[in-house]
Amino acid sequence: MSDKPMRKGITTGTCAAAAAKAAVLAWQGQHVTTVEVVSPQGVALVAPVAESHVVADGGVAWVIKDAGDDPDITNGVKIVAAVRVADEPGIVIKAGEGVGTVTKPGLAVPVGEPAVNSGPRTMITKAVEDCLPPGKGAIVTISIPDGERLAARTLNPILGIAGGLSIIGTTGIVEPMSEEAFKNSLVPQISVVQALGYDEIVFAPGKIGQDIAINRYGLPAETVVQTSNFIGHMLENAVKYGMRRVLLFGHLGKIVKVSAGVFHTHNRMADARLETLAAYLAASGAPQAAIKEVLDSTTTEAAMPIIARYNMTAVYQVLAERASVRAMRYVFGDLTVGTVIVTLKGEILGLDQTAREIGGHLGWNVPIE
Repeated sequence: MSDKPMRKGITTGTCAAAAAKAAVLAWQGQHVTTVEVVSPQGVALVAPVAESHVVADGGVAWVIKDAGDDPDITNGVKIVAAVRVADEPGIVIKAGEGVGTVTKPGLAVPVGEPAVNSGPRTMITKAVEDCLPPGKGAIVTISIPDGERLAARTLNPILGIAGGLSIIGTTGIVEPMSEEAFKNSLVPQISVVQALGYDEIVFAPGKIGQDIAINRYGLPAETVVQTSNFIGHMLENAVKYGMRRVLLFGHLGKIVKVSAGVFHTHNRMADARLETLAAYLAASGAPQAAIKEVLDSTTTEAAMPIIARYNMTAVYQVLAERASVRAMRYVFGDLTVGTVIVTLKGEILGLDQTAREIGGHLGWNVPIE
């Protein structure tokens, strides 16, 4: 394994600021190959400029995003700034093709504004003002030609950012993605739910569970958010954002871990799925042959027919109840939690009474028993 340090990159915000500055310089007759911009923390950053040219009343330039060794979806994309110089002071930032517009409250940018966060706004404004003549202003339109297609593979549609990607970056520099950074990228989903006026939220570990919750059982799409493997982290943030009740909604393979008190559910971190299933089956009176067959299974999905064959399907409700208890214990009782366990095809295996109450309040279409 190499111990070579991972290479840092530049954020979309740095790219946009650099392109905007290069566009103004092109308007002034200077066609540069690199520009220096300043991060919100006052750090000078140098970015290469791919192209710049003059247009009527201004200039256009673009920068190719270099994310370093970070697996960033925007790595290699073209970030374009078209600057129209105005006779009045002030910098106006607009969203062009492939840059999203905020459509839901709860984000750092108000509804109706381009999805350009405050750090990049500061960088773009300073970069343009630094090279404009006194008394002049500018309208800066940021575009990402492939942005709308790429945005479909991000959380933007869930967060209410329509039409493209976000221009983000608090420091101007991309640090290679850490687990902590990924965890924190999930949290804005909760703030959007809160801003829409909900104090109940549905946590689905993955896209399959999210789709089942919305499309099959009619839970409001705006309340259903993905946790990935970081269920504990998201529960803590649900408390932070004032949520009152949480509905855990997911596949047996994930939820059974929560039943065992595992709140980081990646299989390399903790994988006691079958052991937990076997323990609860044993506690429910399953014969030893059933326990052995479950432990010999490769997945929880493969264990389901075995559990059915031994008429032990009541264990799923026990596991749902236990997952809720462990989740509430994890946040010291600051949330009320209900749990639904589903198959990959979307059939409900088990759920507890609290799940029925939360789901019913949110208007799902699960029959009342």
